[in-house]
Amino acid sequence: MATKKKAQKEKALRITLVKSPIGYEKSQGYTARSLGLRRMNASVVQKDTPQIRGMINKISHLLKVEEIDDETA
Repeated sequence: MATKKKAQKEKALRITLVKSPIGYEKSQGYTARSLGLRRMNASVVQKDTPQIRGMINKISHLLKVEEIDDETA
């Protein structure tokens, strides 16, 4: 018996680096780089996953995060 999956809208996050990681632990700078943030005021769109949320929580004081629909990305 096959089950049908509902087409769900994927949630995405627009993440912007608003404060420099210089002066914080090196691991926080590495976390910003792993999110794809290379310079100040740069924005990236990432899927809303537990791994991404964990990275955001680690450096939330450096970021601005907005939830968006994946289709608008």
